[in-house]
Amino acid sequence: MENEATYRGTVYPWQCDHVGHMNIMWYVGKFDEANWNLFARLGLTPTYLRESGRGMAAVQQNISYTRELLAGDIVKVKSRLLEIRDKSIRLLHEMRNAETGEIAATCEITGVHMHRQARKSASFEVKIRDAAAKHLAPSAPAMA
Repeated sequence: MENEATYRGTVYPWQCDHVGHMNIMWYVGKFDEANWNLFARLGLTPTYLRESGRGMAAVQQNISYTRELLAGDIVKVKSRLLEIRDKSIRLLHEMRNAETGEIAATCEITGVHMHRQARKSASFEVKIRDAAAKHLAPSAPAMA
């Protein structure tokens, strides 16, 4: 799964702040889009979420910014699954400048699978846990 991008896009001038680089709100947005692409690969598709009455909620998010992104830069995010538990998932995103290959930011997120109506955490279905287990990242290697 690490070889396929979970997000590709461009930094637009209106996404930049007074310093001239992409504002932090857009990093968060691009990482969020990567979340949904990764979730879909695990079976947590929009159809599944609608029909099952389930949802995903972020409960922790840690972002490290290492290189600025400027208007016109092409962005690529690769993601890997770090951990799957009964009701939660932990993943890591790497955002790179697609032209230079430099890491611009990383984001580790913990999400909880929930029952939308009850507003409580819910166990993942076995088919979701099984699909996720096939995508668990090895513990150490970096994404290239």
